[in-house]
This record gives sequence, C-alpha cells and structure tokens, in this order.
Amino acid sequence: MSATPAWPPNSAPRLFIDQPLGDGLELRIDGGQAHYLLSVMRMRPGGTVKLFDDRTGEWLGEVSAAGKRDLTVRVAAKLREREAVPDLWLCAAPIKKGRIDWVAEKASELGVARLLPVSTRRSVVDKLNGDRLRAHMIEAAEQCERTALPELAELVRLDTLLRDWPSGRTLFFADEEGGTPMLEAVRAHPGPAAILIGPEGGFDLVERVAIRALTRAVPVSLGPRILRAETAAVTAVSVWMAANGDWA
Repeated sequence: MSATPAWPPNSAPRLFIDQPLGDGLELRIDGGQAHYLLSVMRMRPGGTVKLFDDRTGEWLGEVSAAGKRDLTVRVAAKLREREAVPDLWLCAAPIKKGRIDWVAEKASELGVARLLPVSTRRSVVDKLNGDRLRAHMIEAAEQCERTALPELAELVRLDTLLRDWPSGRTLFFADEEGGTPMLEAVRAHPGPAAILIGPEGGFDLVERVAIRALTRAVPVSLGPRILRAETAAVTAVSVWMAANGDWA
C-alpha cells in the first residue's frame, strides 16, 4: 500500500455502513451498494473505498474479494474521527414528495444534528417514508464527505412538540407575520437551538399563539421576500450555522 500523501486517493468512493467499524473488520457488501461498487465504479480486489458508520468516524477499506453480486471489504485503517456536529435541530412541516426529500438532503449537507418532521393544521402531508428520507440523507453525506448523519425523528404533532419542548433549547420559528431578523436573534440566543418551519400555507393563528406562548420560542424574520417552505428551512439553517455553528 502506498505511503505517499496522495493516499488514499480522493477519487475513492464513499459508503455508509450501518454497523460499528474497526481495524481489520471484514464486511460483505451486497445489494445496491455492491452494484454501485462493481458495475459503476468497476471495483476489483485491491481497490479502495472510504467507509463511515456515523459512530466511529471514517475508515479506509480494501476490496479483498469480488463476485458478480457481492464483494468483501477489509477495514484497513482509520482516516479520521466522527466530526463534531453543532447542536441544531430542524423542525419542519412535511411538504410534498420530492421537496421534503430535498430538505432532508440539505439538512444532512449543512450539518443539522436532528431532523424532526412536525404535523401542523395546514400540512398537506400526513405520512412520511422514513426509509426514503434517510436514504437521501445518507447519499448526501456520502457525496459531501460527511462522517455524521442527522438523527431522523418520527413525525410529531405541533402541540405535542410544544408540550414536550426541552427547557434549555431555543426555538426559532419563522413567522410569516414577522419577528426579529434571524441573524440578530441567533446572536442574541447562543447555545442549543432548533428552527421551526411551517407548511406551504404557514401556521394558522391558533398555532402562532401557541408557539409564541412557549418560553423558549423566538419569532424570527427571514427577510423581505416570501420563501417557499424548503427554501426557508435551508435559509434559516444557513444563517444559524454562519452565526453560531461550525461556519463561524
């Protein structure tokens, strides 16, 4: 194995492995991941792949055997520890298929610690495919060199979310009727936080009153333009990261 600074090659594919990884461990890879490595990447014995498990960090794997539909990868060396993740939750009302998938993907790319789908009165989606959302988060993490994934929570009603809200976490909620500019609000409330984004039709009056009644709730404005729900989610997360997260 080469010992030059160019090792491992940056072109090595990355895969998420849903089990703890360790030096010397041998993995049998099949299904879609095997198809990707064998048919798309043309992986053969001796080839290298980067692996991460959302637990221990990123590892270098070496293909030790390859068949028609599966292959064996030996974990050869640790490349880096699991990255630190800012303590930010994204609480977002479900939106139409495709758009909520995009939100999950961007939450993974941007470093959100937890994604909580929240059912509101004006939500047009009342069921979510958690496996599909997680697949989008994994794919984003694989492509963007992430070593951590957002935790994906079960869909929860807004009233339940507010009732059980932890006392030590600020809830920034995007209120279409206005609030403190997001950047100013984030700078004024450091520490564990969450962002609440409503559905396409926004929060109704009863919901806004209930949210504002929460001690830790801070209504915020995302600027003078009207944003779609998915754009608002990414914008708010980006502002928080720039002011109070790992972009600072």
